[in-house]
Amino acid sequence: MAVTMNDVARAAGVSLKTVSNVINDYEFIRPATKQRVLDAIEELGYETNLTARSLRSGKTSMLGLVLADLSVPYYAELASDIMKAAWARGYRVLVEQSGNEADHEKSALQGQFRSLTDGLLFIPLSLDAGQIIQAAGKKPLVLLGEFVQDPRLDMVLIQNHEAAAAVTAHLLAGGRRRIAVLGARDGDTTGSNGLRLSGYKAALAAAAVEYDPTLVIDCEWRRDGGADAIARLLDSGVGFDAVFGLNDVVALGALHELLVRGKRVPDEIAVAGFDDIDEARFASPSLTTVEPGRAEIAERAVELLINRIEGKGSADKVEQPEAEFSLRVRQSAP
Repeated sequence: MAVTMNDVARAAGVSLKTVSNVINDYEFIRPATKQRVLDAIEELGYETNLTARSLRSGKTSMLGLVLADLSVPYYAELASDIMKAAWARGYRVLVEQSGNEADHEKSALQGQFRSLTDGLLFIPLSLDAGQIIQAAGKKPLVLLGEFVQDPRLDMVLIQNHEAAAAVTAHLLAGGRRRIAVLGARDGDTTGSNGLRLSGYKAALAAAAVEYDPTLVIDCEWRRDGGADAIARLLDSGVGFDAVFGLNDVVALGALHELLVRGKRVPDEIAVAGFDDIDEARFASPSLTTVEPGRAEIAERAVELLINRIEGKGSADKVEQPEAEFSLRVRQSAP
């Protein structure tokens, strides 16, 4: 039989109301009384009914996080940082995978998942700004990522253009002049791929190096995508002396294929990525990459969302802060 609040009250020698006040973190309770109740809760294994609490208070103390796929290392590490930031502020996080499908994204914005949370952190890849605004309802919403950028929506941004320019400038400073870009199409201008490609182009122009569209290779942002892109580039006969993967898993896939093909990294071909996932430090050779400010992104996104939930700050002023990035120089492109 499930343990009830009455059981806790009897074990702690207090009233049912006192147990309720402790569970709801009512501030005017004597410390000794509060401790007796907490000890009884732990001893009996009592679990609060969050649904009932949310019906009474209108709040769940839950944040929602919607992202495409937790198997993507950057998303998994970002989710971990978000959970830590939320926990430190008294909130927990429910995570939903959208699978990069518009119907799943829309369902997360207006379905049961939304009703279980006080606000939503959302990484959209399929819906546009108009669709998001139409489906989002009245609960607070903060976007992450750069697929959607709109002056009407709160979001926390990565300095994609500037960070990609910094990576490219580092490769150029190392004497590289034929830098292949993996994960974009020539002509991309929006989203993470377009912004990072524009930073790459800006760094080439600043160094008076001509942009060559044959060095821009479209691929899925996965390890096998990076490996396949490098295989196609090598087989094409197009010369290159460096590789910039637009995320780390693409760069790591490219690194693997280069080594399989007998290419010496970094002596013949330097390799760099973007994201600074944990695996980048332990690759062989270790991967030069951009750390986009992931912990700061998590902190600022959670803080902004909770401020919206709790009515702090100006409700009429949209906020779009940018996180600071840093370059992590390692063995693959010293």
